[in-house]
Amino acid sequence: MTAVALPWATVPRRTVMSERPADERDLVLAAQRGEREAFSELVRRHQRRAYVVARSIVINHEDAEDAVQEAFLHAFKAIDRFLPDQAFGAWLHRIVANAALDVTRRRKVRDADELPETVASPFRDPAESNELRSRLQQALQTLPARQRSVIVLHDVEGFKHSEIGRMLDIPEGTARSDLHYARSHLRRVLGEVRSGL
Repeated sequence: MTAVALPWATVPRRTVMSERPADERDLVLAAQRGEREAFSELVRRHQRRAYVVARSIVINHEDAEDAVQEAFLHAFKAIDRFLPDQAFGAWLHRIVANAALDVTRRRKVRDADELPETVASPFRDPAESNELRSRLQQALQTLPARQRSVIVLHDVEGFKHSEIGRMLDIPEGTARSDLHYARSHLRRVLGEVRSGL
């Protein structure tokens, strides 16, 4: 994806509220009035979590960055339709999840990057074995995108089933079911590796 000049990215980093950190609702209201520095602060507060949500769906670093950029651009354009009494993070994460699913649909065939060292593994890796890490990556790739998203969001990132349901626009029960099937599949695929440790 070609880099796009993002409207809020040119705003110098500074505190929106004078002496104290701004309340998120205040930032949303300011962003809705057209104050770009307020939206820029919302981006700073949510960019890491947005990346994690996208990465849990696409696995590939570049695709995750593309999805996050697309999601923030969409959120910037749609901020006037956001209801400030709702949770901004939940609204944004749903946009990020949808953008990541769109990227996944557009990129049917691609080589996945290695999981970064900073992302915790949902399985114990006592020897930090490259072979185990590689097999885990391969096993995650065999899951359908939604199941992969659910297991990473739940087991790695600690989101609740209800939060995952809202992010992925699926019923909470479907998130639970997807988690069950994803874990069963990974146990089956990784069984021989785990028994050899």
